[in-house]
Amino acid sequence: MQMRIVIRLAVLAMAASVILAAQAQPGASAVEQQLFASVNQARRAQGLPDLKWNETLAAAARRHAGLMAQHGSAEHGYAGEPTLASRITKAGGHFVWLAENVIQGASAEGIQEGFLKSANHRANMLDSDMDSIGVGVVERGGQLFAVEDFSKAK
Repeated sequence: MQMRIVIRLAVLAMAASVILAAQAQPGASAVEQQLFASVNQARRAQGLPDLKWNETLAAAARRHAGLMAQHGSAEHGYAGEPTLASRITKAGGHFVWLAENVIQGASAEGIQEGFLKSANHRANMLDSDMDSIGVGVVERGGQLFAVEDFSKAK
């Protein structure tokens, strides 16, 4: 009987690792993957479908997160920087609708908590019109600068 339990637990552990591996996004950092998973967890809790990972959105998000880290602040745009729509288009993205969340924090958990506590950020995460996401995170001086770019794909 105990052997059966051990085997079942091993099978469950393998299944969980396969599911987690399937959700992992090539090229995404552990923090980016954690934020991606957290967004989809929040959406599922509200009965919404998961967002698909979009590497073009992620590339644009990483570039903007790098600028935020250089400036030491979380902003949607800086003087001389293209608009969100221009940044996504320049990266090769095709979209009908866009939204963006930006924040800085000490951990992925703190960042996700901050996004969920903000009505506007939460609304972007739970927007039923969105179907894709790209996450970019850059670390500087112990702070994480995070960008979540959402889109409804064309």
